[in-house]
Amino acid sequence: MLVFRTAVLYLTVVVFMRIMGKRQVGELQPGELCVTILISELASIPIDSLDRPVIAGIVPIAMLVMCEITVSCLALKLPLLRRLISGKPAIVIKQGQIDETALRKLRMSVDDLIEGLRQNSVFDLSTVSYAIMETNGKLSVLLRDDQSPVTKSDLNIPTQDKGAPISVIIDGRLQKRTIKSRKINISEINSELKKRNLTVKDIFVMTIDDLHGFQVVKKENADR
Repeated sequence: MLVFRTAVLYLTVVVFMRIMGKRQVGELQPGELCVTILISELASIPIDSLDRPVIAGIVPIAMLVMCEITVSCLALKLPLLRRLISGKPAIVIKQGQIDETALRKLRMSVDDLIEGLRQNSVFDLSTVSYAIMETNGKLSVLLRDDQSPVTKSDLNIPTQDKGAPISVIIDGRLQKRTIKSRKINISEINSELKKRNLTVKDIFVMTIDDLHGFQVVKKENADR
């Protein structure tokens, strides 16, 4: 009985969390985090108390999710409500200068700021033009023009868009559904494998881009 209750509530929570949308835990807005915690608490009640019906956990969870979706939809239309729930981004570095007032409002120390910069692969404060604390708690960083990486467009080098590579072989298995949906010719894959003296079972990951360029990662024991 306990196993059945746990399985039902687990599936219920997973379904409702999917309905709420896909986000990483670190990207949840305050309201979404509260709803997530409340859902976990509500789901545990019928599991801890076997005398309570499973529906006693499912109904309040459904109501919470409906409230969250309703508020989210309203926030898309009402900027004032969106700012009230999610807040707004704060500029903590402006034109290379740290805004101490903004840091105090965020209750953020200089060490926290430097840590956030390091997470963006920035180790020198003098290279930063702007840094913005987003509503999800992540730090966005804009480097000074003279510190920004050089791109091919800066050098007037012509490029072609390769698109997003997709996996056609994973762990020695052809991804037939992907191949069919993207209308990829299997003979082209076999030809590429033949040129490399490999078989499908030798491949750990094989991807193809829109320009039909292949990237291949062999299994560790492929050469043995």
